[in-house]
Amino acid sequence: MSDAIDSPDIDAEAAEQLRTRHYNATVIERIDVHSDLARFRIRPDEPFQPFQAGQYVAIGMGNWEPRLPGTQTEIVPAEKMRKLGRRAYSISCPMLDPDGQLAPVDSVDYLEFYVTLVRRADSEDKKPPVLTPRMFMLQPGGRIEVQRKIVGHYVLGDIDPDDTVLMLGTGTGEAPHNAMAAHLLSNGHRGKIVNVTTVRNRSDLGYAREHAVLQQQYSQYRYLAFTTREPENLDPSHPAYVGKQYLQPLYTSGRLAELAGDLLTPDKTHVFLCGNPAMIGYVPPGADPPTTPGMLQILTAAGFSDDHDCVGAGTIRFEKYW
Repeated sequence: MSDAIDSPDIDAEAAEQLRTRHYNATVIERIDVHSDLARFRIRPDEPFQPFQAGQYVAIGMGNWEPRLPGTQTEIVPAEKMRKLGRRAYSISCPMLDPDGQLAPVDSVDYLEFYVTLVRRADSEDKKPPVLTPRMFMLQPGGRIEVQRKIVGHYVLGDIDPDDTVLMLGTGTGEAPHNAMAAHLLSNGHRGKIVNVTTVRNRSDLGYAREHAVLQQQYSQYRYLAFTTREPENLDPSHPAYVGKQYLQPLYTSGRLAELAGDLLTPDKTHVFLCGNPAMIGYVPPGADPPTTPGMLQILTAAGFSDDHDCVGAGTIRFEKYW
């Protein structure tokens, strides 16, 4: 059980003063995918700097703000009550405007974030989640902080207009890929753009409608969505049983290339990875390799390079916040 933070130091008037002092942006729209997943469209008070598709920015809310009922209780020390908790999020993309036409990030005056509600820490030795239990209390008109500097090296770079772009994501890891895909389409990319995501349930596909429309409008665009927790993933007796659909075996089996309608070979393909660290398979210097190979291990064995100094087809780019 959880409820608003009750502190004798932060009454309603003091809370409003803190919001005025710290917050610099307004939620203009909230699209709820389901109770624990939403798209937030946030407009900063001042025009934001131009940025590249795939980059991220930190957003924050005050520790004095109430938390969503049903999320983990948080005990905030008095000396931190007036401070902000922040987290970095990749900037997503509306993909379509109200008329159903392509809407890349540079066509709108707001920033879109694809956010999962973290109700509690995943282990007892970790602190309660700070931001999302507060963020999911916000409705249109609610105020929030957006850091002024949009940053990140996870960007498209120079890609030949006829090359294939393969983007592999898990969950909300598709956010930067949506921005990248819209940018490529708006700039006339001719090669295949293959945007792949895997989620637990089909209800977690927060941009399914937009992707379906774009596939009809652009023949070079392909959106492939897979699940791991639907009945056909878990029940061998299900008439459509396929097992859990993880990206690694989908790639190694050739199924991904078949569905993409492209060989996905290093000579013409750029790969982008974002999402679950186990899927990516990043190994910090000096650490042991993962027991189950991630996409980095699989792709390098297939002839791709994860050297960030390399350019051109055959390179792998990946996002990491850890």
